[in-house]
Amino acid sequence: MMYLRNQGGKLSCLRKTFFVVAWLASFCIEALGASKITGNVRNQSRDQPAAGDEVILLRLDHGMQAESRSKTNALGAFALRTQYPGKGYLVRVLHQGVAYDQRASAGDVLSIQVFDSAPSVRGVTASIEILRAGTAGDLLHVSDMYELKNESKPPMTQAGDHTFEVYLPPNAKLDSVLAAGPEKIGVLISAKSDPGETGHYTVSFPLSPGETKFAFNYDLPYDGHAVFKTRLAFRLQQLAVMIPPTMRFSSHSSAFQLLETGRSDYQVQTASQLEAGEGPGFEVSGTGTLPPLGVRAESQPSSQYSAVPSETVSSPIPAPAVLPSFARIGSRLDQVQSTSQFLLLVGLTAVLLAACAFLVWRAGKTRSGSAAKIVRPRARECAGPNLAGSSKARAEHGG
Repeated sequence: MMYLRNQGGKLSCLRKTFFVVAWLASFCIEALGASKITGNVRNQSRDQPAAGDEVILLRLDHGMQAESRSKTNALGAFALRTQYPGKGYLVRVLHQGVAYDQRASAGDVLSIQVFDSAPSVRGVTASIEILRAGTAGDLLHVSDMYELKNESKPPMTQAGDHTFEVYLPPNAKLDSVLAAGPEKIGVLISAKSDPGETGHYTVSFPLSPGETKFAFNYDLPYDGHAVFKTRLAFRLQQLAVMIPPTMRFSSHSSAFQLLETGRSDYQVQTASQLEAGEGPGFEVSGTGTLPPLGVRAESQPSSQYSAVPSETVSSPIPAPAVLPSFARIGSRLDQVQSTSQFLLLVGLTAVLLAACAFLVWRAGKTRSGSAAKIVRPRARECAGPNLAGSSKARAEHGG
């Protein structure tokens, strides 16, 4: 009779072992899900799933290094496994040679829009140009910023070797060019100079539906006076010239009007509804510096935007010194939170694995003891399950 009770005790322990292992398996499944980024890609130009597009997972803390790749299925779905779930990532979808980026963390489920592309798209206009100028020694530093809008119907991306062009003063020394598409991820890009016309530059950054912003940062030799002759690639709703209050603005054109900003640390002159081509000229003189638009971006090497990335791709950068809207970068708080959650899950899994190993060892030892008809107290037979249960209780109560 005691032998049967002992057998019942063994079965009870094995049953509890099974439940603990099943519970552990559910945690493992959850951990696998948390180490993936999944999503769907939709072609908004055709209003259908984007099938067969390449999807690349890029690590933000490793110079945009490609960590894994996939392709969308017939329904536009994809899944990417992350090797470092606590890190920040960028998911890049390549559609017709154009990259569409979205920031992500492990466990995210994304919805990414892509568009068909063409070298020229109807519905692309320029909304505003902001030219900021201030002195730095014997140089005049200029940030010439543009906002373009793509309101094409059906929505399409303008892409190719020549998507936008600017005309800088002939003696300008171009320092850097930055761009941000509708995703508001700022990147350093390159500009190609026109060998037939000094100061004429073109860029190949795609103009996706929505707003795209450019900033051309350059220096001019400065002896206290500089002349600007505007030339516009698009019809422009508004041109704004921002200079320090200690500098002087003048123009022979009546198009410019002083804009009352209520600020004493800069002055703004604006001209509205300008047609493409030659625009109103103006001059600035004197010395002074402008206040920054925000916290200055971290210094990063200049790099070229590439629609089809190599294993290491130019990294997106915060660029609040270019345009305020460039500074809208997702907070790292979510990434820190996901890191701590993952570490907690790993810790719990390790404890549960140890408990399961102990249970298996105890079950084997109990079988050996039963064969010799050695009867052990029931409380000791269940030491393994009780240990697992106490571990679970401590985990649930933060212990």
